Amino acid sequence: MSQSTLKRAALAVAVLGVIGVGGAVAVQQGNAVAAAPTVVQAAPAAAAAVAVPAPNITLPDFSVIVDHNGPAVVNISVTGSTRTSYNEQAGRGDPFADDPFFEFFRRFQMPQQRGGQRVPTHGMGSGFIVSQDGVILTNAHVVRDATEVTVKLTDRREFRAKVLGSDPKSDVAVLKIDAKNLPVVPLAKSNDLKVGQWVLAIGSPFGLENTVTAGVVSAKGRSLPDGNVPFIQTDVAVNPGNSGGPLFNTRGEVVGINSQIYSQTGGYQGLSFAIPIDVANKIKDQIITTGKVTHAKLGVTVQEVNQGFADSFNLATPEGALISNVEKGGPADKAGLKAGDVIRTLNGQKIVSSGDLPVMVSMATPGEKVTLEVWRQGKLESLKATLGNANDKAQLADHERDEQATGKVRLGLSLRPLENIEKRQSGISSGLVIEDARGAAAAAGVQPGDVLLSVNGRPVQSVEQVREVVDKSGKSVALLIQRGDDRIFIPVRLG
Repeated sequence: MSQSTLKRAALAVAVLGVIGVGGAVAVQQGNAVAAAPTVVQAAPAAAAAVAVPAPNITLPDFSVIVDHNGPAVVNISVTGSTRTSYNEQAGRGDPFADDPFFEFFRRFQMPQQRGGQRVPTHGMGSGFIVSQDGVILTNAHVVRDATEVTVKLTDRREFRAKVLGSDPKSDVAVLKIDAKNLPVVPLAKSNDLKVGQWVLAIGSPFGLENTVTAGVVSAKGRSLPDGNVPFIQTDVAVNPGNSGGPLFNTRGEVVGINSQIYSQTGGYQGLSFAIPIDVANKIKDQIITTGKVTHAKLGVTVQEVNQGFADSFNLATPEGALISNVEKGGPADKAGLKAGDVIRTLNGQKIVSSGDLPVMVSMATPGEKVTLEVWRQGKLESLKATLGNANDKAQLADHERDEQATGKVRLGLSLRPLENIEKRQSGISSGLVIEDARGAAAAAGVQPGDVLLSVNGRPVQSVEQVREVVDKSGKSVALLIQRGDDRIFIPVRLG
């Protein structure tokens, strides 16, 4: 008997079992009635006394929304290219690294073919038209590294699209096609979406155009580790290709842009996340008006307040954002914030998780004045800060690239000294926290959160010491890294 046959047979037995149980209950009821006729006489009156009309429960019918707004949802296909790289330790960066014959072919390919090649890439996603002259909203990751973007409408017309701008921080991109009198979707004007309400997604999962899925809002204001957006969490089935598509409420208004899923398989597993439409609208307006997007920054590094920290700081609840580092000369530094402070509210908005703070700050405007409620040494204090411009980091990155162009060796690490509280928690007496890893260091496997202990055997406690050792090194340096409970050496090629 085949496995599928066994499954069907088991299902049949299960159904028969349920029927059998129902029959047994009916027989027992029949026996009880026959043995006690007085109960039978009383039954109608009792039933009449407790009978209450059942409320009408009607499941939502999304067909009207689909008919009206479906034509404004588009399929997006992109082509581009990316440069491959090969890591001798793990084959990282090669799309065929998991193939059992990968190592065989790698060892016997021509030398000029090893890494550094540009290979064509293809991708697909969804989007929706927000103006009749062809402005389209989608995800930034849908059009990332694209050299050609094609938009296909439900009437099968195709257009070459121009990317007006994209914002990786919010994952919002704005496209434009040369067309007129296009169907558009209505955008929700108020943030009145509630947990438990029905929502509908239209998109192109796995390239299957104009696919409709529905579910409910599971949570609001969800902060994710790699995001600066208060995501809407739903149980709407969203899969690769749905990215950038609209999320509708029952009034047929777009309340979000489907952006991410939580998955251990690559497919839908019950958790989908959408960018609120008010956030996307703000990004869209900036791109159309100025051609760029600016985000605010406070200039702090924060971590979660767990029960241990709450007990240590005499907090009633483990809530807030614990400041572990303050950027020197940044907005927080000027406002008087210190490492060890716990930010509890921003402009009266409660901060429950540490991830709430960067979301609130990112959605603010550079130059905006904010009021912070801070827990410091067992009491609350109120501080005012003027937010800075997060794009200042990009200017620093450009400066580093200029130094690379002049021939100076860069390690690609963003470093800061360990705070006292971090020393006590980790048991590490000296070292530098790696806040960001790029270039040669990232390629070698150095990760943000690692602690740099020494370079070429020399203990380091400042950025200047690291720079001094690197400047005197040849083609590579050996970094001693503390990662969790482990200490490992990582060789980094510089030239």
